[in-house]
Amino acid sequence: MKTYRVTELLGDGISAELSASVHAVAAALPFRLELEPVDLGLERRRRDGRKAYDVALTAMKSTRHALKYPTTTEAESPNKVLRELCHFSVIHRPCITIPGVPTNFKKAIDVDIVRVATGGTYDDAGRRIGLHSAVSVRVIERAPCLNAARFAFELAAKRGRTVISASKYTIQRATDGLFEEAVDAVAELFPRVPHQRILFDALLAKITLTPERVQVVVCPNEYGDFLSDCAAGLIGSLGLADSASYAFDAKDRVSLAMFDPAGGTAPDIAGKDLVNPTAALFAMSTLLSHLGERRTSLRLTAAVHSCLARGRTTRDLGGTLGTRAFTKSVVNAFVKSKGGP
Repeated sequence: MKTYRVTELLGDGISAELSASVHAVAAALPFRLELEPVDLGLERRRRDGRKAYDVALTAMKSTRHALKYPTTTEAESPNKVLRELCHFSVIHRPCITIPGVPTNFKKAIDVDIVRVATGGTYDDAGRRIGLHSAVSVRVIERAPCLNAARFAFELAAKRGRTVISASKYTIQRATDGLFEEAVDAVAELFPRVPHQRILFDALLAKITLTPERVQVVVCPNEYGDFLSDCAAGLIGSLGLADSASYAFDAKDRVSLAMFDPAGGTAPDIAGKDLVNPTAALFAMSTLLSHLGERRTSLRLTAAVHSCLARGRTTRDLGGTLGTRAFTKSVVNAFVKSKGGP
């Protein structure tokens, strides 16, 4: 049987329940998905410090693919540490309206958000100056901007879509100007892909007024973070959003990839069979697609969508199912779709 090795980064809170859901689906796949666990939970990090991350990095380099579950931020953000250690330069967050999921937003959304994974306001915590002032340095580098732009244009070319680059280039002329220059350089390599440059605040208005005209967005680090959560809210829940992080080699090929649900550890519902594993299953689907198992990826996504459309979901989305029952429903729908897409 065809086998894929994947590092499984275990975290905190609802992590164990998400892992159980993923393993239940993995058991139904037409190939073997060997999930190799690495504990990255808070207690392990408190005990072992940097060694915990070194173990995770060694495992990830061995398999070149990882599924990660939510981790508590205490002394540091594990996501930020992993981005630095793994040299992730691109984060991809798809966001699409799902039939059957109640929302406060009337229009349909189908957007791919491509975020530069480094720099911006997140790389420097800054320092206090005197009693009433503080300062931090905002750095944007050309190489990760090029990686993000190339990823966005390749994605748009595959899907026949338009790329929007969004920043505050009229105000942050040096940093955001550098980002836009990198996007323009890549745009020249994709003359058939339409490209618009839009100020980020105007983009936020655009995605709420005419979301059908916002298709693939590439933007600097913090802007992508803001936009991703905004888009997830528009489709009904952060529990529906998955994320993928990519590192690239000298020939611009993906050298390391990590897939994870975008939500947090939700300690208030951990262990109560209440967690919604949808985002973790979407992350798993994206992983399968990256592994080259496109057909199985489509089947898994369709199975999740089918359950949500029929109201066979967890309480946070208006359903009555617990985590285990929802997962079982998805597995059943997946198995029944064997002759499907």
